[in-house]
Amino acid sequence: MFRQNILGASRGLARAIPRRCRAQPSPITIIPRRFQSGGPFQPLRPPSPSELGAPKAAKEYKKGRRWGRRLVLLAAVGGLVYVVDGQLFSFGLLRSARTFSTGLIVALDYKMNFRPNPWVGGDIQDLHARSARRVFHLLQDNGGLYLKVGQAIAMQSAVLPPEFQKMFAQMFDDAPQDDWKDVEAVIREDFGKSVEEVFGVSFTGKEGYGVMERKAKASASVAQVHWAKLTDGREIAIKVQKREISKQRSMDLWSFKTVTWIYSKWFDIPYYKLVPFIIERLELEMDFENEAQNSETMRVLIQQEKKLKGRVYIPTVYPELTSKRVLTTEWIEGVRLWDKQTMTSRWLGGYGKGSPGAGEPLPPADMDALRREARTKAFNESLKPNRDSWKGPRGKGGLGVSTKEVMTTMVDLFSAQIYKWGVVHCDPHPGNIFIRRLPSGKAELVLIDHGLYVYLTDEFRHQYSVLWKALMTFDNKTIADVTEKWGIKSPDLFSTATLLRPYEGGEKIDAGMENMTPSERSYAIQQKMKQGVRDMLADEDKWPKELLFLGRNMRIVQGNNQYMGSPVNRLKMMGEWASSSLYQDPKLSWDHRLSNAFRHLIFKVVMTASDVAFYFYMARSWLGLGSNMEDAMEQRMREMASEYGVELQGDVFEG
Repeated sequence: MFRQNILGASRGLARAIPRRCRAQPSPITIIPRRFQSGGPFQPLRPPSPSELGAPKAAKEYKKGRRWGRRLVLLAAVGGLVYVVDGQLFSFGLLRSARTFSTGLIVALDYKMNFRPNPWVGGDIQDLHARSARRVFHLLQDNGGLYLKVGQAIAMQSAVLPPEFQKMFAQMFDDAPQDDWKDVEAVIREDFGKSVEEVFGVSFTGKEGYGVMERKAKASASVAQVHWAKLTDGREIAIKVQKREISKQRSMDLWSFKTVTWIYSKWFDIPYYKLVPFIIERLELEMDFENEAQNSETMRVLIQQEKKLKGRVYIPTVYPELTSKRVLTTEWIEGVRLWDKQTMTSRWLGGYGKGSPGAGEPLPPADMDALRREARTKAFNESLKPNRDSWKGPRGKGGLGVSTKEVMTTMVDLFSAQIYKWGVVHCDPHPGNIFIRRLPSGKAELVLIDHGLYVYLTDEFRHQYSVLWKALMTFDNKTIADVTEKWGIKSPDLFSTATLLRPYEGGEKIDAGMENMTPSERSYAIQQKMKQGVRDMLADEDKWPKELLFLGRNMRIVQGNNQYMGSPVNRLKMMGEWASSSLYQDPKLSWDHRLSNAFRHLIFKVVMTASDVAFYFYMARSWLGLGSNMEDAMEQRMREMASEYGVELQGDVFEG
């Protein structure tokens, strides 16, 4: 029934549709066959063995299999080397490979593109920028000793292109901290005991034990510092070398030596013989027992110097808690040199009182409260007492000391080290100097981090004092005599590098270039500068290696004085220390000492002219009519450096 209904409905629908709307049948198109069989139809069947013919060997891909095995073997060996490198050398091989590859890329880039019209990659500024990025990321990625090298470059980076200056200004940021398990491992390896046994502390607040913070108060490139309070009342700073440094040291220093040798040969600058002395200093800096000895030596010298006693303080070292990789000293409360505002703000700590620890022991801490804190708050990292009450209820007070007093003490200290004692702290950057206020209201300078020292021979110290005095009086004959003994053939350039200001007593760098085009003049100056460096290092055997670190010391002190607003005449003060050391030296005969004393009086009279210039610049700065003396010298150095094709930037030290 249903089918009949459907058929009836379809016939009715067909009658309702007009004829013209009905679909017409399309004609059938016959497609001819493209392939014609050659016979009658045969069903599909498999071929017989006779039809297949003789059997053939399967094709082998021997090269592919051979390369596959090589890749698998290479991956296995690479993975094994990576694991061994990580476990035994803290990725020293990987760091060295990264160093050589980056060094090669930078060297090739400069060889190809350091010219008036670079072949590829934009102009000279682009070349400096990408090279700075490469070197900066290399030092940051490798860390450890590479950061130490980067900081050394950063302190000298004022003579580098601006692109390098901007990059290396970030080198003084805090380095990452090691995990506590690594700190524990270093202490156990050096002392053969646990942290609790060595220092007598408890991390769970046990009665009769001291307390210690597991989170470092500061972290640098090769070490970090932890605070602890011992049961005998001493508050101590525990400086622990990062565990990976001992594994990385030999390979890192080898990479440094190799890259330096390649660069000295490739760019034809004879400075490779300086490398062993630099490496020796770096290795001594990583020996904390050597640092403890340097610290004690400096403490004794300061106590014996009437001009510095009571103005400079060296923290006490505790040798029974010190090893090759662990240094324990008294804890210092003070204001870092870079915090100029806190240093100079009004004193709110009360009349006749000093800042914590200055001239008297630190205020005692409540050990019961500290133990209770350690028990109730596991892994609490803020146990050290807060001693900022001298800043007032609103925290806006300061030490109330003058920048002139601070810088006078600093210049006196480092001048005595160079010209009188011959024992020189070579890392006096602002992070290594604390300022405290004595109960008398005077400033006290605290010097820490005594790892990087140079010890001068009496002969060299005497020659350097004579040289500095000659530089101040434009005594070109004496300058030439001293530099000749040191194998230096470019006394003018060396004098400028020593004074850290343009030496006006010599020949100008652009003499004889008046008729050159700007591009020709720039190229000629660059060549002359390169030759000047060669002349300065002409006789590497005679060249005093100590000059490297003396220059570093003086440049940092100059930067500190400039940051403080140049409150003291640094050049005059250092010149007077150099001159006075020549007649105060007990190893000289009496007739020489009397002769030098008379010359010292004449020298002081001559230096009065320097004071006149200093106060002129200071008055001009106060009146807002110009810059102070250090800034004026820096500007003059910039102008002179620009003649060499180098752009100086004074704000490098503000970091």
